[in-house]
Amino acid sequence: MPTMNLVQAVNDALKLEMRRDERVVVLGEDVGKFGGVFRATQGLYDEFGGDRVVDTPLAESGIVGTAIGMAMYGLKPVAEIQFADFIFPAFDQIVSELAKMRYRSGGQYTAPVTIRAPVGGGIKGGHYHSQSPESLFIHTSGLTVVQPSNPYDAKGLLASAIRSEDPVLFFEPKRVYRAAKGEVPEGEYMLPLGQAKVVREGRQVTVLAWGAMLHEALAAVEEAAKDGLSAELIDLRTLWPVDIEAIVQSVKKTGRVVIVHEAPRTCGFGAELVSLIAERCFTFLEAPPVRVTGYDTPFPYTLENDYLPRAPRIFKALKETVAYEP
Repeated sequence: MPTMNLVQAVNDALKLEMRRDERVVVLGEDVGKFGGVFRATQGLYDEFGGDRVVDTPLAESGIVGTAIGMAMYGLKPVAEIQFADFIFPAFDQIVSELAKMRYRSGGQYTAPVTIRAPVGGGIKGGHYHSQSPESLFIHTSGLTVVQPSNPYDAKGLLASAIRSEDPVLFFEPKRVYRAAKGEVPEGEYMLPLGQAKVVREGRQVTVLAWGAMLHEALAAVEEAAKDGLSAELIDLRTLWPVDIEAIVQSVKKTGRVVIVHEAPRTCGFGAELVSLIAERCFTFLEAPPVRVTGYDTPFPYTLENDYLPRAPRIFKALKETVAYEP
């Protein structure tokens, strides 16, 4: 199997899905001849032309609104938002129209739109190019929210997203666009949405992470193993619907949980995960659930490495959680 980085895997998935299904169209800012700001759509315009790879104005509300109309008339649009930070002008279209189309039409219409957006820190982008807004969309009924951590998952999950008959927000962690590499099958394959993956098995504490933070969590878990601490690491992959069965099975085994995400702490998805775990695993817990997250501040430029939940902070949380005594 060829080795790809994450952005190459995304590009390959788009190319294969466009070849497989002529209804698949790509639209967004600079996605055509330029190939996208991160080159995720490079080469698509040359192969499929301007009718299926559409450069749009700088108007996110227009991009998503157009994609909704396309979907209702039988197409399978993949809309790129250049940075997840720019998605907010389209928030009303996503929340009020896209997410509710199946419900408001009594099942007569669906809106099979995939919205791709680079997410998170890691490129010194400061507060306008580094946000992690996943919890805003998880809170919205009718949306599936995905964030892969590696090339293999990115390709398989994106194929599933595009083939879904309901809207999917596909957040791509730009910090590992080119840093995360791995073997990826050449042909088509799909990974099921809503299914987490146990990356490393352990006995003493469960670690939940996704996207770029999966790699920081893995580094912390491996460092902890040198001290004899056994941590089980789960990559959520699909944030919503979350694979609660996999989480509960692991937490009941370990009795402890540490949740890692780079979005701000307050009302982040980690808070919902703590609630879900407390409701189902309360009598199995041997320590309070712990969140290792970004801070409740705008994303900094010069202090980016201090803001992000890096491996040393996660390692400290693992040690303290396992050592906890009531």
